[in-house]
Amino acid sequence: MKDAKKDYKDRLFKFIFGNPENKQWTLSLYNAINGTEYMNPDDIQFNTIGDAVYMRMKNDVSFIISFEMNLWEHQSTYNPNMPMRFLIYGGRLYEKFIATSDYYQYSSTLQPVPRPVCMCFYNGTKDEAERDVQKFSNAYEGDGDIKVKVNMLNINYGKNQQLMDACEPLKEYAWLVDAVRKHQNEKMDLDASIDMALDETPEEFVIKSFLLENRAEVKSMFLTEYNEEKVMEKERQEGAKQERERMAVDMIKEGNFSVSIISRLSKLSEEAVRKLANTMGVFLA
Repeated sequence: MKDAKKDYKDRLFKFIFGNPENKQWTLSLYNAINGTEYMNPDDIQFNTIGDAVYMRMKNDVSFIISFEMNLWEHQSTYNPNMPMRFLIYGGRLYEKFIATSDYYQYSSTLQPVPRPVCMCFYNGTKDEAERDVQKFSNAYEGDGDIKVKVNMLNINYGKNQQLMDACEPLKEYAWLVDAVRKHQNEKMDLDASIDMALDETPEEFVIKSFLLENRAEVKSMFLTEYNEEKVMEKERQEGAKQERERMAVDMIKEGNFSVSIISRLSKLSEEAVRKLANTMGVFLA
């Protein structure tokens, strides 16, 4: 199990479905999504760029099967900006494809490339649609020339039941995440919640032995992911606060708004508005 244990900072989703030792689970999920019946796990050729970190973004899982480039990302927080991430990942993966194949970019004939398929697996606590399509074009005005489409699947336990029934490892992963959250809601700390969920994992689960054999890594991944979520939430709150302050500053500069109106529109307290105005050398009645 040496390779499976090398990176404790991977997400659990990647640890299960992006692990070369468990290609059969990746293939099971691929078949469930696409309605295919591939039987040989070795049809999957992983090409994940494990150390591709750019602007704090890291590629989760990517592989080629039947000349199709599959890019899979897991998100525990809803993010409408995934098409930009996939655009960056896709560029790097196609660079890798060119470097490792006989693709000739200066050829006078059209050179075939694997068809790209972008999937985002969401299992955050905020209720989201079972399926959604995010488009790069949503982020800009007019008719642009670069098109990226990301298919988002909600893989929380109880969602997308048909998909879950077609892929046992996915249903079991979703059950485990749900069990940890339920124990946390019972006021248990995260460490104890993970242990209890692992101990309660049904014997018939195909991923159980893998999880228990790698218990320390699994716990570390849960803890790391939880800490990442807390940091991201703090950053979102800070960003929202800065946006409210920018709005208040603009209104103070205009000089046509009362403290109460600025407070109501910016959602800052009247005291905060007055302090902000004071720093600008403006006195508000």
